[in-house]
Amino acid sequence: MGMKAKELVTRAGLDLDALLKDLNSAYCDEWLAYYQYWIGAKIVEGKMAGVIGGELAEHAGEELEHAEKLAKRIVQLGGTPAIAPDAWLKESTCGYLAPKDPDGKVLLEQNIQGERCAIEVYQKLLEMVAGKDPITEHLVREILEDELEHEQDLEDLHQSYPPNVKSCNC
Repeated sequence: MGMKAKELVTRAGLDLDALLKDLNSAYCDEWLAYYQYWIGAKIVEGKMAGVIGGELAEHAGEELEHAEKLAKRIVQLGGTPAIAPDAWLKESTCGYLAPKDPDGKVLLEQNIQGERCAIEVYQKLLEMVAGKDPITEHLVREILEDELEHEQDLEDLHQSYPPNVKSCNC
């Protein structure tokens, strides 16, 4: 825990407890997104399964990196990242869409939905810390940029998916 990090955040007028709660929620979202992408990459079926599986696996790795960075910042600010997987669902904003249907198009739609939620989460965090906590602001901007790129990647794959295949009832 960094005493100066906590001091700088509170001196800037941020509610440290609220910031830690929101960072922890984002951390939980990232773990769930990691697993959703990882398992999706393993089970994907149908047209373009190889391409979609590769993209999902790549995104899984990036979501895990986000969780690691968020955990580091939470600890720097004197908090504790959620330490048990059951807390991930409770504290998550975006939740988890179990890939019950392994069809590639359905998995893409589920993950697009997850990315859109993540974008909203990070936009809210950015608005909270902008001009007040440059370290968290930088971290959130980086992750937000990744999430926007993920959404675009998935939308591009979805648009190139062959017609006349089923869609998600998410």
